[in-house]
Amino acid sequence: MSDAAHRILHEVFGHETFRGEQAAIIGHVAGGGDALVLMPTGGGKSLCYQVPALLREGTAVVVSPLIALMQDQVEALRQLGVRAAFLNSTLDGAEAAAIERELREGSLDLLYVAPERLLTPRFMSLLDASRIALFAIDEAHCVSQWGHDFRREYRELTVLHERWPQVPRIALTATADPPTQREIAERLQLEGARRFTSSFDRPNIRYTVVNKDNGRRQLLDFIEGHRGEAGIVYCLSRNKVEKTAAMLQEAGIDALPYHAGLDASVRAANQRRFLLEDGVVVVATIAFGMGIDKPDVRFVAHMDLPKSIEGYYQETGRAGRDGDPAEAWMCQGLGDVVMLRQMIDQSESGDERKRLEHRKLDALVGYCESTRCRRQVLLACFGEDYAAKGPGEPCGNCDNCLHPAETWDATVAAQKALSCVYRTGQRFGAAHLIDVLRGSESERIRQFGHDGISTYGIGTELDARSWRGVFRQLVAAGLLEVDSEGYGGLRLNADSREVLQGRREVLLRKEAPRARARERDRGNRTPAVEVGAVDRPLFEALRQMRTRLAREQSVPPYVIFHDATLREIARLRPRTPGDLALIGGIGAGKIERYGDEVLDAVAEAEAA
Repeated sequence: MSDAAHRILHEVFGHETFRGEQAAIIGHVAGGGDALVLMPTGGGKSLCYQVPALLREGTAVVVSPLIALMQDQVEALRQLGVRAAFLNSTLDGAEAAAIERELREGSLDLLYVAPERLLTPRFMSLLDASRIALFAIDEAHCVSQWGHDFRREYRELTVLHERWPQVPRIALTATADPPTQREIAERLQLEGARRFTSSFDRPNIRYTVVNKDNGRRQLLDFIEGHRGEAGIVYCLSRNKVEKTAAMLQEAGIDALPYHAGLDASVRAANQRRFLLEDGVVVVATIAFGMGIDKPDVRFVAHMDLPKSIEGYYQETGRAGRDGDPAEAWMCQGLGDVVMLRQMIDQSESGDERKRLEHRKLDALVGYCESTRCRRQVLLACFGEDYAAKGPGEPCGNCDNCLHPAETWDATVAAQKALSCVYRTGQRFGAAHLIDVLRGSESERIRQFGHDGISTYGIGTELDARSWRGVFRQLVAAGLLEVDSEGYGGLRLNADSREVLQGRREVLLRKEAPRARARERDRGNRTPAVEVGAVDRPLFEALRQMRTRLAREQSVPPYVIFHDATLREIARLRPRTPGDLALIGGIGAGKIERYGDEVLDAVAEAEAA
């Protein structure tokens, strides 16, 4: 079985060796065992069921939650010569009937289907009449009612085990903290399945968190370091998506909006452009991106706090799927925390759900304000101790490692801030409180009589930006609470009293000084994968060839060849089909389809 798996890996997928636990997972599932696979985005989850699908008799049925994901994976498999298809609402009656016939006749290797369709009596009868190799349940975290992508139909997938107990099942996810992992196993009746857990670390991603100080300008400065590269910018509201996309367009960046309020045809067209073209930036709500296989997304930027650490991990995981350097950049502020707490408390969820969502938000806020290595904090949320460079060693690829934050004794400043909250009646937000502390002569201060209280003007030693950092970090540390049921004002709690009475010291991180645009660019830019000057002309010629082939077939360029494959071709200058077979990502199917054109491009470059 091992030799056969390696032969498929090389001949079909064009890779020499399996990564991590891929070989063990494939051997277990191909041998008929059930598996629960926890592996980061870009870690090669798909191979864990695609190779067994080619090893076992019959058709592998892949449960996938999104049409875009199905289409991407099926097109990539067809490029490799694999007999793959999907059944979804994009097909007309004749097309669907033809695929169903192929399933019954056993002429498909893999069939992708949404859970809603799979659970219909008609489709289950079709499965009864077919030879099924295995069931793969992708994005298995959708089964968790406490998760960020809950899909009710996933709960009913226990029918697979009950109706076809002899067919092996493999459930896969890249986003699951320990409680969600337990829930997946329970809900899908996979308690007895062998569990494979890879590190959740994405070492090629650089994590950066900045505090909001004119977020639009900060985003522009950041993207200047990635101009011409594909990226995703996440915003919390549809209105902000529209305004941010327009702002980037005015700056000459090829940016497109994406949110649920847009016409479906516009959303589809924008997503298609993002997939098919190089260097497009999508500005979106979190509705965008799940299941997108585009490997060359060089950055993911958050203009607002996500709703949870799991959501943040999944969204940032859409960067750098090809393994090349990428960046996860977040711009966050106290207003984000206030808004998200209000959204939680004003929702119609039950108390237990609200408590869980508050805990998830607290974990994310703690991540943002931590002075520790970001990777250590992030992975700890998934039950993992980061030890890639030795136990307790920092990663060297996040802002806190590259530019360690300074801390300061903010006990007196905290006492002033908390006292001001109390003196103003515990019903105002940070902006008003800062005006009071700094002695502003605004009409609003006079309207409420706050120019006559004891805390008026006692905070002139700090500027407004530093005071925003104080209030933000006091909320993050639990020393101040947000009145979510009111207007988002700040109020004291029991821990606040300990600080006010001098029984608790407060250490806060210093706000980083504003940097000039050029300095911000240098500080944020992740190291790019360079192509040597000698190889650059051939690499660009290969990219142009790839773009032409992709347009002719109406497929994304990356399903033909990844950039990493083109770099290897440019470096090694293959002269024969046998030479091509030695390059990662080129299997027999791609040599047959594209080998002559690639070799011609190399020959032309050699003759130039």
